[in-house]
Amino acid sequence: MRGGRNALQAYPVLLDEAQRLDAQLGEIDWAVPPAGSTDRSFPAPSGTLAMRTMGAQTDPPVVLVPGAMGSKEDFSLMMPVLAAAGYYVVSYDLAGQYESAAAGPEHLRPPQSHYEYDLFVNDFLAVLESLTGAAHVLGYSFAGIVSQIALVRRPDLFRSLCLLSCPPVPGQSFRAVSRVGRFSPLVNDKMHAGLIVWGIRRNFVGVPAARMDFIRHRFDYTRDESLQDIVRLMKRSPDLRRNLAAAPQPKLVAVGRADVWPQYLHYAFAESIGARFAAYGSGHGPCEDAPHQLSRDLLALYAAAG
Repeated sequence: MRGGRNALQAYPVLLDEAQRLDAQLGEIDWAVPPAGSTDRSFPAPSGTLAMRTMGAQTDPPVVLVPGAMGSKEDFSLMMPVLAAAGYYVVSYDLAGQYESAAAGPEHLRPPQSHYEYDLFVNDFLAVLESLTGAAHVLGYSFAGIVSQIALVRRPDLFRSLCLLSCPPVPGQSFRAVSRVGRFSPLVNDKMHAGLIVWGIRRNFVGVPAARMDFIRHRFDYTRDESLQDIVRLMKRSPDLRRNLAAAPQPKLVAVGRADVWPQYLHYAFAESIGARFAAYGSGHGPCEDAPHQLSRDLLALYAAAG
């Protein structure tokens, strides 16, 4: 039936500028640094970390921390946006990951045998202490846990906190992963890490070819021990919700609607810590698939911080 009161009507979808820019993203060579960025080494407690910066050092600092199996390149599309808005943007590869693969517990004093939370947190605090003034921090996935611990220990170094695709439940965080979480207690850390890497290499989630090429390249450098220890750490994530709720810094929980953890858990987590909540039409990596929308919401968070 055409016409009439019951006929369906099509309305235009209203997109803001950030959504339009994200919709226009094409093939990207993730191995190429953003124009105007600078790569350098950073001496951290666990060893030398690969760091990338962009913007003027005199501008307010923003630190974007990638998670397990990630790297500073995860933020290649966001760094120019934030730097253009007047921020000094910093990112680095976690110890044991990609170009920071040589950093590890054997370099600590005294030497240790495993990557522990203290290793990642102390490296991160060293980065923050090297900056001019408190920083706006984004912790992605596992680095979201690291960022929470760091905020509780040194709130003076934080101006705001964004938790991007961060595990939304304490304790054994893998238990809440959609569909397969209930099987996580049945495998050891080495096997668990191996299965995750195998699934990513097989590209079951349909990552674009250029991005997948870079991910496989990155795996050639990342240390297996680092991945295994991070899996172990994510099975005992600390419960810092009360501490975060009491922290005065503005907070944002940002996720993709198709994240590995259900969206309702992320929303409940945001409510429990008094954070804003944002969801995008992406999977676990809004920084790659919705960089302009995420940057837009970060800039609003920074404005709220004053």
